[in-house]
Amino acid sequence: MNIPIVHGLIDPRILINFTASPEAVQTILPAGFRPKLYNGHAIAGVCLIRLKHLRPKGVPAIFGLSSENGAHRIAVEWEENGITREGVYMPRRDTSSKFNVLAGGRIFPGKHYAAKFNVRESGDSYHVDYTSSDNTCISITGRVSDRLNDHSVFGNLERASAFFEKGAVGYSPINGRKLQGLELRTFTWKMQPLSVQDVYTSFFDTHNIPVRFDNALLMTGIAHEWRSTGEKRC
Repeated sequence: MNIPIVHGLIDPRILINFTASPEAVQTILPAGFRPKLYNGHAIAGVCLIRLKHLRPKGVPAIFGLSSENGAHRIAVEWEENGITREGVYMPRRDTSSKFNVLAGGRIFPGKHYAAKFNVRESGDSYHVDYTSSDNTCISITGRVSDRLNDHSVFGNLERASAFFEKGAVGYSPINGRKLQGLELRTFTWKMQPLSVQDVYTSFFDTHNIPVRFDNALLMTGIAHEWRSTGEKRC
């Protein structure tokens, strides 16, 4: 089943990024996927996005939907027709929208869990936390910065931005043997570092994957399209 092309605005988008051992991350990847490494580290994390005016292509913005969303993600590679592809595997999606929960697997890829979001924005400061229907929870508080964390494996913003820009194609599970693919096409690409005061996600603890916080990145005002890349069996 192909998902229709939808477009709208993402504002904001926060990428929370962790490093982990490739062996630990591999335990939750579907067959055929392997971690995409940076300096020997697997890169896992959470994408927090507010979707605005989201609607099928050609429909006026006034009819679009808005929602808060979170997706846990792992940078991955796989072989396809003899070519190495790269993107992200999203084992879990959470949303504030009842419509997104019902439309998961039809209009939006993968199963979506209902979650209660608490979002605060003030100037260049951001706070997001949520708790889902099965008590998965996440929290981050940060402020826009002019530099990446000193301890980040990427070393600088340019390298981090280039790494994540290549993760435009994401796959999400819809049952035990199928994955739905979606490509994010952005019309601009500009990231800013966030200096993080506190950050937590229970997802990786639940799956016994030790992670180390590496960096957080912010994007705002992103006009975009989502395009289906079809289904994979695994």
